[in-house]
Amino acid sequence: MNNVLILVDKPDDWNPYSKTNSILTVSDYLKFKSQGKDRKLVINLSNDYSYNSEGYYCSLLAQTRGHKVIPGVDIINKVEAGTGIRMDNNLHKLCYQWIQKNDIKEDIWYLNVYFGTCKEKGLERVAHFIFENYPAPLLRVAMNTHARNQIESIQFLPLHQLNEEEEDYFANALDQFSRRIWRTPQTAKSARYNLAVLYDPDEKFPPSDKRAIHKLLEIAKKMDIHAELITEEDAPRLLEFDALFIRTTTSLNHYTFHLSQMATQNGMAVIDDPLSIIRCTNKVYLKELFEKEKIPAPTSMLLFKSNENTFEDITEQVGSPFILKIPDGSFSIGMKKINNKEELAAALEILFQKSAILLAQEFTPTEFDWRIGLLNGEPLYACKYFMAKNHWQIYCHYESGRSRCGLVETIPIYQVPRKILDTALKAASFIGKGLYGVDLKMVNDRAIVIEINDNPSIDHELEDAVLGDELYYRLLNHFGRMLDVRHF
Repeated sequence: MNNVLILVDKPDDWNPYSKTNSILTVSDYLKFKSQGKDRKLVINLSNDYSYNSEGYYCSLLAQTRGHKVIPGVDIINKVEAGTGIRMDNNLHKLCYQWIQKNDIKEDIWYLNVYFGTCKEKGLERVAHFIFENYPAPLLRVAMNTHARNQIESIQFLPLHQLNEEEEDYFANALDQFSRRIWRTPQTAKSARYNLAVLYDPDEKFPPSDKRAIHKLLEIAKKMDIHAELITEEDAPRLLEFDALFIRTTTSLNHYTFHLSQMATQNGMAVIDDPLSIIRCTNKVYLKELFEKEKIPAPTSMLLFKSNENTFEDITEQVGSPFILKIPDGSFSIGMKKINNKEELAAALEILFQKSAILLAQEFTPTEFDWRIGLLNGEPLYACKYFMAKNHWQIYCHYESGRSRCGLVETIPIYQVPRKILDTALKAASFIGKGLYGVDLKMVNDRAIVIEINDNPSIDHELEDAVLGDELYYRLLNHFGRMLDVRHF
């Protein structure tokens, strides 16, 4: 059978479109008995999603049958309740510029969103954002002409209300959304599951290099797993997959977090899951967590933009010199080593532009940092990350944009000091059961945790140097186990 089912109220609703064996009426779907592990993408195009309608029950039963369905019951309820969303400042600005450029005079105008796309050139990012928050095949969005908060309301757009031009655009959007499912020839042996690997080909410091990504795809093929690289532009296709592996740097208020949320809400197996991203990407949260759970960590204090922050007050608590950090920095970016009042003043002026709260942390110099990679609460790899030559960090960044880093030594788990391993396991246990990289230092025979990363590095011949292909087998099997639990 096809991997996709398209549900319509009656067969005639599909007359304007190409014939396909994927069409099923909502009534027939409600009668259809599905095997629990028969994973499908169900596109519910009923004209009526109201509570207790057949369209509503199709989305409800699809989830209980282990199918991925669009729209899900949670989205139907959000639309029915009139739950609104707000775009960020960049999208407000983009939308307002489009309104002015196109001389929109009406107080209220409408944007049709077809699987996260729209006909209006220049508003593609707005349509994408709306679809991320309201994954549904067809949406009609009421917009105003204000400089901010342009979204007034969101409603479902019934299939039968489309005119001929809109039907053509909808057909193309549907074809693009499900092109992998429809256009990939069916093989005799179906894949165990479909994995989306989210990456950014232009990222300067990606968590996995190209060789590691290709190794992952190579091993997936051997395991009868369909793994496919996707980018931010492929977000409307996300629900075609069973699982999402994020291999680009994550952060909050960012497309990586939005896609992680969307995947999780739709029953996909996800690394990194939204909760892990929330907990790991903010050093302020980790500071409080370590103190609460008595995890050994460098002495730290929070600095607030609204307060007076003196060199004397800070050094009294954390010593001198100390490290100043923005809460969500990565790869040694957003960190300053402070030796005196002048350096503090200069650093505060720069870093407070990025965050209203900063972290001042005790400087604990060591030759190298430990990184313990954990998967599902078990050690996956262990590395020593050495400081860049003649520098106090692993990465040394220059104003020219050039960077260099220290050496990496990967060692077998059994050679890791017991204190390092036990402390890493304990710290990560308060985050979750995903894939984490715990950074630690050994200071005076004491293991201290620097941070926990939700998106740890896995580069070819570095983090995988000891396990080799086995590391990728373990990762891919972990996704399979998560899916088995979800569809049991």
